[in-house]
Formats: sequence, C-alpha cells, structure tokens
Amino acid sequence: MSEIRLDPASTPDAIEARSFAIIDAEIPEPRPFAGELWQVARRCVHTLGDTDILADLRLSPQGLAAGLAALQAGCTVFTDTRMAAAGLPLRRLTPLGVSVTPLMGLPGLDEAARHKGITRARAAVEAVAHRLAGQIMVIGNAPTALLCLLELLEQGAPAPALIVGMPVGFVNAAQSKELLLRSPWPHFTLLGRKGGSAVAAACVNALADLALARR
Repeated sequence: MSEIRLDPASTPDAIEARSFAIIDAEIPEPRPFAGELWQVARRCVHTLGDTDILADLRLSPQGLAAGLAALQAGCTVFTDTRMAAAGLPLRRLTPLGVSVTPLMGLPGLDEAARHKGITRARAAVEAVAHRLAGQIMVIGNAPTALLCLLELLEQGAPAPALIVGMPVGFVNAAQSKELLLRSPWPHFTLLGRKGGSAVAAACVNALADLALARR
C-alpha cells in the first residue's frame, strides 16, 4: 500500500493560501479570467473543489465593477437562503458598512406564499423588489427567486447593482441562469445545474476582500 502524504498546511490562512496555490498551478496561464476576476473565479473553484466549473462560470468586468462599488458604498446584500447569509462572515462585511438580509427571514412569507400559490422564495423577492436599487442580490438555491427577479426587472423594478445568480438543481436552475446570462443587468452566474449557496456567497466574499484591499 502506498504512503499517504499529508500537506503540512494546518492553519486556516495557510490552508487557504495553499489551496489557492494548488488551483493556480492546476490552471496555468492563460486562464479564462485575469486579474481581479481570477480572484473571484478562484474562490468559486476553491469553494466547490472543482476546477471543471471554470468552463461554465460567467464573470464580467461590469459585474465586478458594480459589485465592488456597491460594497464600497455600504450596500445591503440580500440572499435567498439563510445558508448563503451564513457564508458571508461579518469580519469581511462590517468594515465596509455592509449588512446582510436573508430573504427567508422576512415576516409573513408563509402566508403570502399560500395566498398566492407561489414558493416562499418568489414571495420574498416580490416583498423586497422595491428595495433592491444599488444593492446586491445573491441567489444560490431557488430558481424561482431568480426567475421572479428577472420578471420584475423586465416590468421596471429597480435593478440591483449586481445579481449573483447561481441556483442549483434540476428544475429550472439551468434555464433561469441562461435567462440571466441574456439579461442586461450586471451579474455573475454558473451555467448548468451546478451552483449553490456556498459558491454564490463565495463571489461576494471575493469581492469584499478586493474592496477591503482597495481601502
């Protein structure tokens, strides 16, 4: 039986740095993203442990600039799940004056969803649509939330500064992200069925690190 070699990195900072170094080595230049966009992409790869996602990752300079500006202005980050909100540590956001609002924590969602015959995620997006101008919307779980947001924007609702649309799953996840890709609003997305709250939150964490570094 061959010997199993363990990496000597043992502290959180060392493990993260070592992980990024491995990703950099496995994805040599020229990479699909460069500069600050690569820092966002690399954190997504790190979060999912999957270099294959790079083929389906869509990150734009416009989304980067809009997201950074929003964070530097002390925006609110709305998330479709509490899990995504939990993936946004305050140590990154509080110095920027940024707050996090998980939509599933809004009052009255159950009643509104039952009354309208819709999902709680859709009811939540409808409830905050008027508050999204200049903010960041993070959707990592619910395709219905992303579809609702796109519908409301088409109808004239105020647009977020950045939409991180990475819902995961088999029912309308890929379709909702394809519609986001075709939309005119600044966004980050991961095409296909893959996604999730963790990778959606990773995009904001990468942006927050960049915003803090610029201070």
